[in-house]
Amino acid sequence: MNKASATSAATQYLVLSSRTLAYRSIGSGIPIVLCNRFRGVMDLWDPGFLDALAAHGFRVITFDYSGLGLSTGTPTYNPIEMTADPRDLIAALNLEGVVLGGWSLGGMVAQATLALHPNAIGHLALLGTTPPGDLVKLAEQLFYDLAGRETYTIEDITALFFEPRSGASREAAARSQARIEARTEDLCPPVPVEFARPLLAHGPRSPAFPAPPVLDMLKQTRIPIIHIGGDHDIIFPVENWYALNEVLPTVTLVTFPQSGHGPHHQHPQASAGIIASFVRNL
Repeated sequence: MNKASATSAATQYLVLSSRTLAYRSIGSGIPIVLCNRFRGVMDLWDPGFLDALAAHGFRVITFDYSGLGLSTGTPTYNPIEMTADPRDLIAALNLEGVVLGGWSLGGMVAQATLALHPNAIGHLALLGTTPPGDLVKLAEQLFYDLAGRETYTIEDITALFFEPRSGASREAAARSQARIEARTEDLCPPVPVEFARPLLAHGPRSPAFPAPPVLDMLKQTRIPIIHIGGDHDIIFPVENWYALNEVLPTVTLVTFPQSGHGPHHQHPQASAGIIASFVRNL
């Protein structure tokens, strides 16, 4: 068993024909592969959440997208094109019965991967993301005002991923950030702001994820899917998932109160436990 913590897990490299994917693995058991958020790299997952998943019997695998962080290749933030990374990682590591997870943009990648490359995927675990198609509630402009800043202060992090109006959420933000900053070696280069910022220029829009084949897949799949969200997500409001309640046959929705775009960072233990129970019982 790999007993390493997410704070100290060594980076490994998967050499492919056109690029090298950097990844880390902790724990053993059911494989869960996690796709990063917008501007995310492996270092920006809360170690408390990753370690809690490992404690629940998962082999937890994080990775950097092609051309970003410690991975090489050509970067893209097109969710359809990005599916090549989890597809190739799962195949190269010979994983079966994978729980494919994704936060925010990574949740779009996870959904598209199930639509385009379903082999070896047994469940989806989505975190603070959006369904494809037209939306009943748009993002808030605040996200676009903050997400393109070169660096984030703790106030920015709280506004982006937590619920600033809640004292408990603000305290959780500080604790989460301290856990993230506890990793001080073998760090990933940040996603260049020059790469990410142009993708924010359009502002709030509907659909946020214009991928008709993915919505068709969600309406027809038998794969169990869980989405964990916060009740005040400024980029991907959970209302858009609830609007599809009667047409998505396998989607389970869990929403934390007084929480924002990063519910698994505010509630790392609870989120990991919910995912573990879902995977083992559905």
